[in-house]
Amino acid sequence: MEHLYKKQISNAFVDTFPGDVSMNNARRQTPGFLYCSVLPTPVQKPRLLAWSEDVATILDLESPNEGDVQILAGNVVSPTMKPYASCYAGHQFGNWAGQLGDGRAISLGFCQGKDGSEYEMQLKGAGPTPYSRNADGRAVLRSSVREYLMSEAMHYLGVPTTRALSLVSTGDDVLRDMFYNGHPEYEQGAIVLRVAPLFVRFGNFEMLAERNNLVLSKQLCDWVIERYYPEIVGEDRVVKLFQAVAERTADMVIGWLRVGFVHGVMNTDNMSILGLTIDYGPYSFMDDYDARFTPNTTDLPGRRYAFGNQASVAYWNLGKLANAFAFLVPDTDKLVEVLNNYQGLYEGKYYSMMANKLGFDVLREEDPVWIDSFEEMLRILKPDMTIFYQLLIDLPEKIGTAAELKQYFQESFYTEPDEALLHATLKAYAERIKTNTCSKEISKNKMQVSNPRFILRNYMLHEAIEKLEKGDDSLFKKLEEFCKHPYTNKGDAYFIKRPDWAAQKAGCSMLSCSS
Repeated sequence: MEHLYKKQISNAFVDTFPGDVSMNNARRQTPGFLYCSVLPTPVQKPRLLAWSEDVATILDLESPNEGDVQILAGNVVSPTMKPYASCYAGHQFGNWAGQLGDGRAISLGFCQGKDGSEYEMQLKGAGPTPYSRNADGRAVLRSSVREYLMSEAMHYLGVPTTRALSLVSTGDDVLRDMFYNGHPEYEQGAIVLRVAPLFVRFGNFEMLAERNNLVLSKQLCDWVIERYYPEIVGEDRVVKLFQAVAERTADMVIGWLRVGFVHGVMNTDNMSILGLTIDYGPYSFMDDYDARFTPNTTDLPGRRYAFGNQASVAYWNLGKLANAFAFLVPDTDKLVEVLNNYQGLYEGKYYSMMANKLGFDVLREEDPVWIDSFEEMLRILKPDMTIFYQLLIDLPEKIGTAAELKQYFQESFYTEPDEALLHATLKAYAERIKTNTCSKEISKNKMQVSNPRFILRNYMLHEAIEKLEKGDDSLFKKLEEFCKHPYTNKGDAYFIKRPDWAAQKAGCSMLSCSS
């Protein structure tokens, strides 16, 4: 293991592709380039708030010393680092937004991990880049805590995600209009170092297609395939890449739905080419079950990115990626075929996931219809999703009367439930479970590994952030530890419904894109 400041860093991206190496931070269009070389902007008083030993182990890194902290804060780059900001475009809320790029993220290069693989390291909040537009390139403590904790929480939930190595406070205040109401306030600044095999997005390919850059688009496709999809060989490599990305995207979204996660900003520039959850902004776990729930104030009133729309938005986004790939493919009907087959692919994966959540032995032909009716019950009753599924794991074989069943699930309800609907649905569920060909232990185990007991709710994050802003990291550390054990009772102090005070409180219910 080595310290970060001594680690040999690979610059595979910048050494492969053309970039603007002028080190000019002026905001501008950068046609013909996939990145701009840029240095992080130093901060006054960096202080390490959090360090993920698990991620450090993957990267084969020693616990940080002062030299490492200076790198994590963006004050220093090591001799082998060639920092850069990536150029990409995207569709935001369904509309073409043109060139976007890394406006507050600066990649330091690739660190070789213990397994021999390379991992891209990216500082988020380390200062302006040519893609910052009118922004300052900084991040506040509030948003940085949310990114650090949730990326790690999602990993332990088993959902494909980027990771976080460190959280550093900068000692500099950052001006933010949290509510977009014309009343900005200064907040504490912070920087997250996030980690992934690669941070390339759908938007990287969209930018090249928009600029009709056939050479660079083909080069980027080939590079991604060779490094990250080595199983793709032979003819139709781009079509096979699109198929693989579609499958990974489906797995990612199904992971979100399994645990009740809502991303909040599923723009194409926030979609990973590796099918990873990326860019944690106004996200939230669902409390009461509501397919129309969106945590993003910018997403109202259309609710484009609501919980129940995430699968269809993923399909729409894949359509935009297909458009970006189209001029690389002689027979575009093959891309269309992948898209046309996506719904069947997705539904097969989705209903299999739901069968496991419900403890079914296998997914039978008639089960999807029953699962749909079960979810309709959830939409009507709106119980706390996490608590309801946990109680379902230990549902007695004899479910009793409607009143008794209501009492059993009482701690999951935010409002008075329809007893008759609950009883009829759960009675049918009990009958289906009786037909399982597997043992009760196997059925229960399927449910236990599919349904988290601890989720990182927004009100918990809000409380931890408020304490941390005052210098108290006790709750932050507790949540960090609980996140590592979401399927156990370790975090049972928080196995409770969202408190009433958090239902409408800013930062607990709805968040802005600056979150």
